[in-house]
Amino acid sequence: MKYPTWDENLASHTANVQGAARVLEEVIRTELPDVVVQYDPGNGLLAFGRSLKMRDLLFALIPHAGWVNLQLAEGALLPNPDGLIEGTGKKIRHIKVATPERARSNPVRNAVRAQLAR
Repeated sequence: MKYPTWDENLASHTANVQGAARVLEEVIRTELPDVVVQYDPGNGLLAFGRSLKMRDLLFALIPHAGWVNLQLAEGALLPNPDGLIEGTGKKIRHIKVATPERARSNPVRNAVRAQLAR
């Protein structure tokens, strides 16, 4: 189902998924205060970048039934010492985040920082 707003999208998920998404959004906004954020209702995702241009995309949050995917635009090129970054994309990879506690964790923060450093 497609939701017209990010809040409506999140409201359709469990408390853990909602909490994880909110914390991830806070982590990204803390690490990059001037981030540009846009909700894509067609894909049900919240995109974060340095501008609204696709080439400036850094992250996206995609809620699923039991977790939130934290998409990393250059995830395939990032260090992955904790083995959290998953996927087979040539560039974009993701981290599955199931709880707010996991979203606050140092390994997740380090992945966000690594993406910003690229």
